[in-house]
Amino acid sequence: MQNPEPVTSKPETPKPTSAIALLPPTLLLDRLLQEWLLEDIGRGDRTTQSLFSGDVPSGQAQWVVKEAGVIAGLPIAARVFYLLNPAVQFKALAQEGEACDRGRVIAQITGPLDALLTGERVALNLAMRLSGIATLTSQYVAQIADLPAQLVDTRKTTPGLRILEKYAVQVGGAVNHRLGLDDGVMIKDNHIAAAGSIAAAIALVRARIPYPLTVEVETETLEQVAEALDHGADIIMLDNMSVERMRDAVRMIRDTNPRIKIEASGNITLDTIRAIAETGVDYLSSSAPITRSTWLDLSMRIQMG
Repeated sequence: MQNPEPVTSKPETPKPTSAIALLPPTLLLDRLLQEWLLEDIGRGDRTTQSLFSGDVPSGQAQWVVKEAGVIAGLPIAARVFYLLNPAVQFKALAQEGEACDRGRVIAQITGPLDALLTGERVALNLAMRLSGIATLTSQYVAQIADLPAQLVDTRKTTPGLRILEKYAVQVGGAVNHRLGLDDGVMIKDNHIAAAGSIAAAIALVRARIPYPLTVEVETETLEQVAEALDHGADIIMLDNMSVERMRDAVRMIRDTNPRIKIEASGNITLDTIRAIAETGVDYLSSSAPITRSTWLDLSMRIQMG
């Protein structure tokens, strides 16, 4: 099998190989990476700067997978090294979203040694975090791969990392829910309590939001489902319902308006996701791929001579 085309550290945004995963624009990505590099470097990399006087020699490094998993974040790592020194060449030897076994070499990096050493930790931290999310996401997606329902993420993300964590979810094969509060309307239990009812909440929201936005309503009972239907919800979330109650709710919604999208949420685990998907919902939202994932262990090895 031929190696994929290399991802190099060029000024333009590296393109992920996943068909659906979209990286943020360079303008935003670089700002985030610069902040994280400054956090780590501070007033200078004392160790690396002490090793060299005068011209810095070039070297080569490999990234090695230390446990099996799905790879995500290599284009981001390439950008880390580019920001430190545009002369660094980062060649990805694995595709974004590719399942790799322990011991696999997934990247080769060539360039000035000070940039390789200084950028190592930030680049690895990001790739390990994102690969862990992509790995767990892929396990959830595999449970429902033959069903029409899709797994979506939530806003339960690490502050500052949301846009990249949601990218990793896409690499793992799932779909993003709204990125932020301005992406769409979701009327949850506390909004309903504040407004007084689902009907009142929908009416207030409809009168104030821009035309393209959809309105999603969280429901916990069949009575709430009926109220959301009566008042024109675009998407109905079935929250923490039993599988039997969820089937009844799906049937009610489909009989009333088959164009309404249905989302299931709550208690979605690797053990329960398939039974929930089989109720006929369109989407299953879960924070688990992000909040319950562990980092995928990767290491960088300098090679001299």
